[in-house]
Amino acid sequence: CRHRPEPDPELNTMNDQQPTVDATLTVETRTRAADGVLSLTLRRPDGGSLPAWTPGAHIDVLLDGDDGGDLIRQYSLCGHPGERDVWQIAVLREPDGRGGSAYVHDHLYEGAKVRVRGPRNNFPLRPAARHLFIAGGVGITPILPMVEAAEAAGADWRLLYGGRTRTSMAFLDRLTPYGDRVLVRPQDEYGLLDLTTFLGVPEEGTLVHACGPEPLLRAVQEQCATWPPGTLGVERFAPVRTAQTGPADAFEVELARSGLTLTVPPDRSVLETVEEAGIAVDFSCREGTCGTCETDVLDGTPDHRDSLLSEDERAAGDTMLICVSRSCGPRLVLDL
Repeated sequence: CRHRPEPDPELNTMNDQQPTVDATLTVETRTRAADGVLSLTLRRPDGGSLPAWTPGAHIDVLLDGDDGGDLIRQYSLCGHPGERDVWQIAVLREPDGRGGSAYVHDHLYEGAKVRVRGPRNNFPLRPAARHLFIAGGVGITPILPMVEAAEAAGADWRLLYGGRTRTSMAFLDRLTPYGDRVLVRPQDEYGLLDLTTFLGVPEEGTLVHACGPEPLLRAVQEQCATWPPGTLGVERFAPVRTAQTGPADAFEVELARSGLTLTVPPDRSVLETVEEAGIAVDFSCREGTCGTCETDVLDGTPDHRDSLLSEDERAAGDTMLICVSRSCGPRLVLDL
């Protein structure tokens, strides 16, 4: 993880040299984007500019739960990157969720204040001659700015957009101008998305970008299994639930910059252990999906249990998400 920014100044620069903010913003507008989907625009109280962002970026939204606990949720930015005075997010109310979306819907009215951090981008729009976009439900949020950027760049692109019903699918009005480049396929009218036909056969220079519920992403991954490595980029709502592999024993973690050596017990994460030792680190989801706690590995072999790193990144072994991943051996050395 990267060290938390000092309280002042508000703006700081992270390791990727992208400006970020940790500040309290005001809800400027609150509108219904679709059935169960709320769109919010956020602005600085003083009207000042916000950090630049690129398509695929998300922000952390820090909420006060109804039970008094703090909630941190990640929401993709779905406005226009050129608008530096406001950020736009869209939130689907999840009846069986963990409380974050319900809090947004029930408490964040126009004029409300909310603390945010970011932006960060783990799902960038990579350069390509041709783009195939796939969105399921509220997964349209990171895809929408990507589509608009691809169009502005003159790239060849198509979008397959699915949802339960047409009325549950947000931002159809922003997609209408693109005509038949966008395939809107609500499930109650068309059934499951026809990924086989949409993706076709692998083509050189084509990248696939997908965001949506896990069953859709699994199906996309299966369809892209024979495509060249690195073709597919995905953004997940939740961690992949897979069997934990590798050792569950205690291991040592050396913090190179802090000069500490700590023991990580079987029932504690590296992040929890580091926090207990008084080392300030950035974190957010604690599930291995947002990338906030990504940490450089200086020695040792990580046991990757996240839902974010690519296969190439895992094989390299020089970075890990310390909120969920562990060690394959008795010792790790981290750049903390």
